[in-house]
Amino acid sequence: MNTDPTLKSGAISLADRLGQAQPYALGLFRIVVGLLFACHGAASLFGVLGGNTVPAGTWPGWYAAVIQLVAGGLVLAGLGTRSAAFLASGSMAYAYFTVHQPESLFPMQNGGETPALFCWSFALLVFTGPGALAVDRLFGTRGGTGTATRRQGGDHGDHETHGVREVRGERVTA
Repeated sequence: MNTDPTLKSGAISLADRLGQAQPYALGLFRIVVGLLFACHGAASLFGVLGGNTVPAGTWPGWYAAVIQLVAGGLVLAGLGTRSAAFLASGSMAYAYFTVHQPESLFPMQNGGETPALFCWSFALLVFTGPGALAVDRLFGTRGGTGTATRRQGGDHGDHETHGVREVRGERVTA
């Protein structure tokens, strides 16, 4: 049952169309962020893409590069996305607060825009999940796209997906 009186029967609103595309937009976001993060790690480990090689085993540079390459690759593929994104977000928070923040408070002043953006991007993926086009979906891992959430009182068959709520089998636009 559509509760929006401005919509004609059977018409799809812009919000509904955007809601349908949300898993794919989230998947594309995850792929781009994962690729960029993995490229940072590859540049530091192998000296590719104009990067300077970090000596093996040096703290924290080499370990950060390994985290960037591995976590970035996992996020890119959508494999263990939430765990890899949690690790990546934490490593970028560490980088920001130990390297950049002591120079100045604001990222624009201390050169910490990249770690701050990576940190918050990965934090978002921790909560949203991988979106569409993820390897996790092939294995049917819990969490899926992160777009359907079980509401409290789930014993009554209530759940919400993309702003459309289903209450005891009846669809209600939120």
